[in-house]
Amino acid sequence: MSNTPLTPGIVPGRLIAEAYASNFDDLEPALDGHEAHVAADRCYFCHDAPCMTACPTSIDIPLFIRQIATGTPEAAAKTIWDQNILGGMCARVCPTEQLCEEVCVREMAEGKPVEIGRLQRFATDRVMAAGVHPFTRAVPTGKKVAVVGAGPAGLAAAHRLALHGHDVVMMDRNEKPGGLNEYGIASYKAPHDFAQAEVEWLLKIGGITVQTGVELGRDVSLDSLRAEYDAVFLGIGLAGVNALRAVGEDVAGVRDAVDFIAELRQQPDKEKLPIGRDVVVIGGGMTAVDAAVQSRLLGAQNVTIVYRRGQEKMSASVHEQDHAQQVGVRIICNAAPVEVIGKGGTVSAVEFAYTEDGPDGLKLLDDTFTLTADQVFKAIGQTLVAPDGMAGPKLDLQPLARVWTGGDCAAGGEDLTVTAVAEGRDAAEAIHASFGA
Repeated sequence: MSNTPLTPGIVPGRLIAEAYASNFDDLEPALDGHEAHVAADRCYFCHDAPCMTACPTSIDIPLFIRQIATGTPEAAAKTIWDQNILGGMCARVCPTEQLCEEVCVREMAEGKPVEIGRLQRFATDRVMAAGVHPFTRAVPTGKKVAVVGAGPAGLAAAHRLALHGHDVVMMDRNEKPGGLNEYGIASYKAPHDFAQAEVEWLLKIGGITVQTGVELGRDVSLDSLRAEYDAVFLGIGLAGVNALRAVGEDVAGVRDAVDFIAELRQQPDKEKLPIGRDVVVIGGGMTAVDAAVQSRLLGAQNVTIVYRRGQEKMSASVHEQDHAQQVGVRIICNAAPVEVIGKGGTVSAVEFAYTEDGPDGLKLLDDTFTLTADQVFKAIGQTLVAPDGMAGPKLDLQPLARVWTGGDCAAGGEDLTVTAVAEGRDAAEAIHASFGA
């Protein structure tokens, strides 16, 4: 739970009990069999498949949609999982409007793409609900691999390594495996404990031992792992949070948005979560949008996202920005915080300066404004806390033999589940090849 002191403005239970269940249920309902068939029938099954090219995991999208259209969702799910073992979560959280669906021929011709994400969810949910794991582990090879970090990259690497017959020990500093999917996704995008259900399904491949509460640099060292295991994969994510660099940012009522989202994910009774009346979120990415939207869903009356550059430079997708505005979030761009104003030891307002983004970088202007705030969330990016003294912003492992990496710790924080899955999968294949298979 949050260690933020509760003030008169930050209280739980702002809404009636029934509202929480509704607000934090599935954002998009699942397709039924008839709806899936109709949606699949819109696909042209393009031979050059621009949607497949746009997918970071290169799923054969025309094939799996054809398999749904022909009444074989089990085969469709296998096609998806062959490339993306976390296809169920990616169907829920992928920015499909910027990836596969953006380049869909139907989108180009009619302005309405084939609903690839919802079709992917239909297929994977059907098979997972049946308890089926359509992969058989190869004969054990005797090779042992340490996977540090049980997020999307680590999970994808572990499954692919186990599939090839290698023994995997997966370690994570958190109480539960899942990483970003468990702790960093908006609750309404993956409700009903789906992240853990997917992990449990994934582990049915066998050959994977999970150790939670184990942190690299505290409980184990990279040197000891390299000595004990035949290979090491690091998918440790980004544990650090950038500073706001504004006067007064340490007053009560100011906290990291990632911690807020993690708290939301782990609290089954949303009615117990305190939220301010006037919430300000500073940042322009998905974390900022998720924090702002969920603040509204918890009952905050006034929620404002403030981003230092133009709206076209926000890393959150236009689709997500539109959704935020639809639930009542205001977005202010070209403004940066200069002071968090405290009253009685807690935040009461934030002063911002308008900015100008020119060839010499961002410039603060003399023109300022102030927003009332009893709660402030910082969503201005995360940083690598590198193990064993290795410096960020990315891990440089070239000098180290038998060590691979993937996900945010390698990419510098792209913050996409699907990209992390691709990197974990590809690293596993590289490890497997290094064993001379």
